[in-house]
Amino acid sequence: MRTLYHHPLSASSRKVRVALGEKRVEFDLALEKPWERREDFLMLNPAGEVPVLVEDDGVVVVGHGPICEYLEEGFPITLLGPDQVTRAETRRLAAWFDEKFAREVTDLLVGEKMLKRLAGQGTPHAQAIRAGLANIHYHLDYIAWLAERRTWLAGDDLTLADISAAAHLSCLDYLGDVPWDDHPEAKNWYARIKSRPSFRPVLGDHIPGASPPAHYADLDF
Repeated sequence: MRTLYHHPLSASSRKVRVALGEKRVEFDLALEKPWERREDFLMLNPAGEVPVLVEDDGVVVVGHGPICEYLEEGFPITLLGPDQVTRAETRRLAAWFDEKFAREVTDLLVGEKMLKRLAGQGTPHAQAIRAGLANIHYHLDYIAWLAERRTWLAGDDLTLADISAAAHLSCLDYLGDVPWDDHPEAKNWYARIKSRPSFRPVLGDHIPGASPPAHYADLDF
């Protein structure tokens, strides 16, 4: 069976896992700790980053973007949208969360508070954490603005825009760093995607020595 090399607190890995689930593609998970720089993993991806998808026939697809495009081209159920305009908007919003949100929030919170500790890379940078906690409000406001005007973030259907946003937020929610009560519209949107069967395996992730808050896996949080 195809194998996805991932890390539980990698938003990019979570994005691919949910995309695979939405497309009903079976796969096995292989835990990878990128900071260990395993030689066998570097043979799959010299950059030493997750996610990496390996097919039964040995085909290797590296990175969340290429993997999602590979899945879009090779498996039924589109996650980009039904028309040219929606597909462009999906790609724009997915990039927003995978790049801008990641840079302004995820890297500053998950990276500093958890991944640094797991990798033994020193103490968290307090200023970076404060910036991430401040920045998240702007992004949650934007999610709320989109959710109030559309069925899903990019339009009428769930797309990679929703999956990308939820992948990042789920990592932050594991740390208890999402101020849901301040952003009820964003919370309602997240509750909808959180309840999908494709998302439930993500909610079962647990990092040894770091338990998530009680609401993390609660579908009625």
